[in-house]
Amino acid sequence: MAKPWAKAFYSSLAWECCRSSFIAERILADGGLCEICHEELGYIVHHVKELTPANISDPNISLNHSNLQYVCKKCHDKTHGVFCESKQKYFFDSNGQIQPYPPIKI
Repeated sequence: MAKPWAKAFYSSLAWECCRSSFIAERILADGGLCEICHEELGYIVHHVKELTPANISDPNISLNHSNLQYVCKKCHDKTHGVFCESKQKYFFDSNGQIQPYPPIKI
């Protein structure tokens, strides 16, 4: 989900046009496969250089196809460190204490 300071950008016509043209370009290039794993279809247009309040107004970063990737949800979540390899949310440590699985940082 977009951060509060980025919501206006992600609902702008400029972003919608850029996103649409980038997806069309990726579909022509390889059928729209994820640019990271090349196994799943792309799902999210991801900014390689992360958007910040300081650079979101710079079209060379926010609207530049060179700074975009079309990635599947799984790869996008891994990139942002919110993916957990295990479907289990908890495990028992060596002392028998229950512990949560932390997100995997890549």
